[in-house]
Amino acid sequence: MKKVIFAIDSFKGCLTSAEANAAAARGLLSAHPECDVQCVTVSDGGEGWLDAFDAALGCQRVEVPCHDPMMRRMVAPYLIHDDTAIIEIAKASGLTLLSPEERNPMRATSYGTGELVADALARGCRKLIVGLGGSATSDAGMGMLRAIIDRLAPNGRWDDIRQVMDVVCLVACDVTNPLSGPHGAAAVFGPQKGATPEMVDALDQRSKRFAELSARHFGYDLSDMPGAGAAGGLGYAFMQYFNAKQMPGIQLLLDIIDFDKKLHGATLVVTGEGSADRQTLMGKLPAGIMRRASAQGVPALLLAGKVEDAELMEREGFAKVLCINPPGLPLHEAMRKEVAEANISHTMAATDLMDGL
Repeated sequence: MKKVIFAIDSFKGCLTSAEANAAAARGLLSAHPECDVQCVTVSDGGEGWLDAFDAALGCQRVEVPCHDPMMRRMVAPYLIHDDTAIIEIAKASGLTLLSPEERNPMRATSYGTGELVADALARGCRKLIVGLGGSATSDAGMGMLRAIIDRLAPNGRWDDIRQVMDVVCLVACDVTNPLSGPHGAAAVFGPQKGATPEMVDALDQRSKRFAELSARHFGYDLSDMPGAGAAGGLGYAFMQYFNAKQMPGIQLLLDIIDFDKKLHGATLVVTGEGSADRQTLMGKLPAGIMRRASAQGVPALLLAGKVEDAELMEREGFAKVLCINPPGLPLHEAMRKEVAEANISHTMAATDLMDGL
């Protein structure tokens, strides 16, 4: 019996990882009903981070009254597994929580993420696993730290927070930008969050001043570390204040769910994303899946809604790269959930890749 593992990333704004996996599995089984199908929900630290861990580990879901990036009251979730808290910063500080007109990184705050972290620490969690994708903020994590101080420091001092001592923190981050400068959080990511050129300069200067103050307090400065600029500087705040270790999101997840063990005896791995091109090879989720599979001699098929550089990606390790959408299909039609699911299923059923395995 052929064992096929599905580990497809979410198609942003269209399908979750679980929905994409299910659609592809239906297509395969329609053509090859004898196959043993296993679906693995995946995420690189952004959308679907909590879903991936919950599907793999079975976690307690905690709902926390907190604040969105504009300090409006809301409720956001995180997960607890044993003494570990899994936090997706976009749940409380995400760009999707704001309308395009509301995007303003001079105002947007990571305070809500701090409320999630503080709640986890107050419940006795000794390990944090944080997905840093999709933030609306560029505040270098100052909002997050303020929320933790407000909740846990009786005298308003970071050094008084006993719960932070000896906490192990892992952050999922696929960018290597420093906190500030021409390649920093404000300059590179600020514009997509609504920053004007004047705002970018102000945000960058604000981050530099905060890093200087923090360096004087701690005696060291991590603002130039790769990944410090992730999530508007939340990467820096976690590294500087929590001594966090940064890892590519998909690698962190695959290690924790023991994906290499799942590959034993597999005939094929199917992965994918909404749009695939040569940048897919630069640390994105499908490339991480493909390299894990290739290391064990398992071929990897890539499905995507839009494909460029297919030949390059196949030379670099994918067994095959397929576009699920027929030529000329309008984007608005391709983005409809039922259309995307049908196209994934049809593509998976029609591929002849299984015949040679």
